[in-house]
Amino acid sequence: MDGRNNPDHDGKTAQPRRKSGQQLDRTMTAFKSDLLRVLSERGYVHQISDPEGLDAAALKGPIGAYIGFDATATSLHAGSLIQIMMLHWMQQTGHKPIALMGGGTSMVGDPSFKEESRKLLTVEDIERNLTGIRKVFARYLDFGGTATMMNNADWLLGLNYLEFLRDVGRHFSVNRMLSFDSVKTRLEREQSLSFLEFNYMILQAYDFVELNKRTGCVLQMGGSDQWGNIVNGIDLGHRMADVQLYALTSPLLTTSSGGKMGKTASGAVWLNAELMGAYDFWQFWRNTEDADVERFLKLYTTLPMAEIARLAALGGAEINEAKKILATEVTAMLHGREAAEAATETARKTFEDGSLAADLPSFNVAAAEFAEGLGVLTAFVKAGLVPSTGEARRQVKAGGLRVNDAAVTDERAMLSHADLSSEGVIKLSFGKKKHILLRPE
Repeated sequence: MDGRNNPDHDGKTAQPRRKSGQQLDRTMTAFKSDLLRVLSERGYVHQISDPEGLDAAALKGPIGAYIGFDATATSLHAGSLIQIMMLHWMQQTGHKPIALMGGGTSMVGDPSFKEESRKLLTVEDIERNLTGIRKVFARYLDFGGTATMMNNADWLLGLNYLEFLRDVGRHFSVNRMLSFDSVKTRLEREQSLSFLEFNYMILQAYDFVELNKRTGCVLQMGGSDQWGNIVNGIDLGHRMADVQLYALTSPLLTTSSGGKMGKTASGAVWLNAELMGAYDFWQFWRNTEDADVERFLKLYTTLPMAEIARLAALGGAEINEAKKILATEVTAMLHGREAAEAATETARKTFEDGSLAADLPSFNVAAAEFAEGLGVLTAFVKAGLVPSTGEARRQVKAGGLRVNDAAVTDERAMLSHADLSSEGVIKLSFGKKKHILLRPE
């Protein structure tokens, strides 16, 4: 995930010369601007540095706002979707969103709430990751309109170190930097915090000032763990350019059972289709806990609030229909409406009709290997449904594995041509909701 938008919380510091950031009671806050009204009613707002001032600025005319995304992997995952949707609503309410790629800051790494230093990435690693990350944004932002994508490498890589220390570094108090929870936590645990990482917050603050100078951007948004870093940028803007900047953070987001958003037992829920296809992505949202349905409909879809209220009122088994709508709408935004509807139909055939849907996820096994005899435990590991043969063995004893919808009872069983369907595949299932087709080739 983007290192600058980890869904943890750090809200200890407030910028000087401004009001402290206010954690909002959304039931009592009446914003006048469409921007803050929409962000607030849909659940995106945790803290704003100056709610009245930002509301007035957004009401007066279009403002620019940015969120930074560091290139720590070839794809963002679902934990970043809340930030991407905030940029989407910026544009939908008539403002100017900026998706800032961290081509420069990715060379340092955000230390916020990490237990150890990030692995240093090469320029080639970062460029490859940026190529993957950029693919997603065109689904949510209109770059032919008011949205722009920028890269902080454009200004950070050319900085003169001594000039940067003199012109920017002199505005930062080490005492104050040490007071941030993101730093204190590492130090209190006696975990190493490199000088390189310690500089990250200065670079992020400088990004805000530079974007204001280049584009007139006045708002930085991010996850609640970014509060300290963002208000550093507000203070730096005051000191270097005497400009008024604003901060807005989204709340800590976990599932109702306490799980981290964007993560599953089998790994991250990736946004790039090469890493997770439309069907698996649809299934992730279809499996949303009942208590999260209304919140997720607000955060991750563009459905009208009245329709969300109607769906949220469904009870009993009907809540499953709301989950299907949630899954379809979120998948349509990322993968397109056609792919979302195909995923919906695949799920219907698989779970309601009991038929074999041709567009279930599949994996190939060499024909020679299959002919020699493929152990059922090995097949489930190769399919990625279980992490090891030991876990597969435990699932057999628990009745959790099925081949062609029949429970696996013999852990020594071998798959053969007799198990192939008329379509030449074998359906492997783990539990009721994870299915994959084995295809010899």
